[in-house]
Amino acid sequence: MNEILKYDKEFSESKFKTYADNVFIQLHLAVVTKELENIRHFLSDEVYNKYQKIVDELTKKHLIQMYDEINVAQTEILNYTVTDKDMIIKIYILSRYLDYLMDEDGNYISGDTDIRSEKSNYLTFTKKINFQTTGSVKKCPGCGASIDVNANGKCAYCGTIYNLDDKDWVLTSIETK
Repeated sequence: MNEILKYDKEFSESKFKTYADNVFIQLHLAVVTKELENIRHFLSDEVYNKYQKIVDELTKKHLIQMYDEINVAQTEILNYTVTDKDMIIKIYILSRYLDYLMDEDGNYISGDTDIRSEKSNYLTFTKKINFQTTGSVKKCPGCGASIDVNANGKCAYCGTIYNLDDKDWVLTSIETK
């Protein structure tokens, strides 16, 4: 991780793992609530579009994908690389959750409501080498108001999305097995 520390003096492996766990859980909860816009700022366009298609298909079929009792059991950094433009970290997350479908009236359709599924997830996060430091208080680029990026990333006052693309780690790929 020394090469990443050359570009990001504040980098901490433990903080990064916590951040990755948070993004992973928020992504799954956003699928449940069908509110991907709330986590848009954590995702690359590719990942956002992939999950938006899933949400659109569920909505079209009047279904809700449930990830009840979701947790991250293990997080490991698999490898990292630094290119001319980006720092890239690939991680493994072992997750557990109840995985089932309901209709919009709350009726069970399919899946398992009793036994948690254990899934292996492979995620890639990317951060630009020339990232902009933002400090501890994030400000809306539209109106200057403080934004709680972990809660939403969307300004409560003007609706501008706080884009992390030039500022922090962004989820650029996810594969679940």
